[in-house]
Amino acid sequence: MSNQRPVASSDQDDRLTCFPYGVGHGAEGVCLLVQMGPHRILLDCGLEDISPLQTDGIPPADLVLCSHAHSDHSQGLLALHQTFPQLPIYASEVTTQLLLLNWPELPPEDILPFCQALPWATPVEFCEGLTAQLFPAGHLPGAAAFLLTYTTRHRTYRLLYTGDFFLSNSRLVEGLSLESLRGTQPDVVIVEGSYGTARHPHRRQQENQLVERIEQAIATNNSVLLPVPTLGLGQEILMLLRSHHHFTGRDLDIWVNGTVAAGCNAYLELLSHFPTSVQNFARHQALFWDERVRPRVRRLDPQHRDAIGKSPCIILTDLNMDWREYWQQENRSWVVLQPEHLKSLVPMDDYGSLKVETYLLAQHGDCLGTTQLIHNLRPQHVIFVHGSPTYLADLAGLEELQNRYHLHTPAAGTLVELPIGDTFIRPALPTETNYEGELNELDTLVYITLSRAIATDPRWQNFADTGLVEARWQGEELVLRGLSQRELLKQGGRAKIPINIECCGNCLYQRGQRCWNPASALYGFKVTLEGYCPVFERIEPLE
Repeated sequence: MSNQRPVASSDQDDRLTCFPYGVGHGAEGVCLLVQMGPHRILLDCGLEDISPLQTDGIPPADLVLCSHAHSDHSQGLLALHQTFPQLPIYASEVTTQLLLLNWPELPPEDILPFCQALPWATPVEFCEGLTAQLFPAGHLPGAAAFLLTYTTRHRTYRLLYTGDFFLSNSRLVEGLSLESLRGTQPDVVIVEGSYGTARHPHRRQQENQLVERIEQAIATNNSVLLPVPTLGLGQEILMLLRSHHHFTGRDLDIWVNGTVAAGCNAYLELLSHFPTSVQNFARHQALFWDERVRPRVRRLDPQHRDAIGKSPCIILTDLNMDWREYWQQENRSWVVLQPEHLKSLVPMDDYGSLKVETYLLAQHGDCLGTTQLIHNLRPQHVIFVHGSPTYLADLAGLEELQNRYHLHTPAAGTLVELPIGDTFIRPALPTETNYEGELNELDTLVYITLSRAIATDPRWQNFADTGLVEARWQGEELVLRGLSQRELLKQGGRAKIPINIECCGNCLYQRGQRCWNPASALYGFKVTLEGYCPVFERIEPLE
């Protein structure tokens, strides 16, 4: 890692820079050192190893701002505080209390409070000329976007750091309000790009797809295992299952294990900070733990292990737990549902023939949300962090952004200079990433020939894994998608279903475990091979 980090200097009152110690590529956490004139502000500390912050033996910044309690943004804070106890660390009030869950191996009483709470919306002055203002970011309870304002004799500079953000309302968190940010006029926006240029269905549609898949599994006598992070996704799913009409009153046990249960307890302590709708729900029935109202939600304690698997149930457990401990009962089959795009997904091949699938319940902004945020703020500079390098490059390659803003996708250890001028200078276009090819029709086949250069992209290995692709029309465009080994194995499972049964496994429109019949209510959804709908059309047997 380069040691270019900015050093405070009274001769550089108008200098703005960003030095990333970690930008959230892969399993790497987020940690950004911003310099605004003489002031050094550390944005998040998601480093597992904080040694890069200790090289000089002096605090790496004048203050630290923590956007939210997820480990990839906060796991290094305790070590940083222990090394530099006088270094002030700030966050929202909810985040200050959720942070303790990052160190489950330590008794809470052994962790002295080290993070100071800041209020929402009210500008807080840290020193003359430097203030910060917090806005709810929507991603997680307590998650904050920070507006830093630095005032000199000549002008005022503003920088907005979103942390992880989500514009839509979810079950437990209200989305980031664009209205609240209009008029802030930041010169620089540092924004996450977790999903790159992907566009997602509406949040409620994502929820319905997940609920329907869980319901299908339970209806076919399967139990469902949901490995989730300590905070956020697990609690959202519990609230979804307790409030969705498909499960209301269902005679079903939902078990919660490990640190996910600790996260639920932490939420209950902070109920007064949650949206009014959530507080109203909690007045009529328990938010999480309830053995009277169906479906029953229970902590999975050791004495309950023998009951697991005797009837269909749902288990939410830690991502890093060994799943095999749950299916000791030989008379029960399991479906494991993992969240898409999660950095710590367990490789599906590790569990052989076990049914392991993914689902989307987004908690980050997609392409539409990211560009919408940027266009509402209209900064001179945009820095993309938190996402794979290819996803971030995809965002920076959008013409609608290139024509308006200076775009940066720095790697860790690369200093980014952020000159602010009265006249916008169009940035240089990034390297061309389009690939031209040829189409040839021969008898009953169509051949697509592309340049060999496409294989140098790191995404090529996954795309070309089996050498097989699936093509479908998306409007006037033909979209190609690589087929994975696992999909081929699942498609091979059709042979196990008798051909005379009317089910998705024998349907003409089931491809890649999704329904492609526009007349079906399941159109676009993932389906099980045993599923059925009224517009079933049988595959014609080969002669």
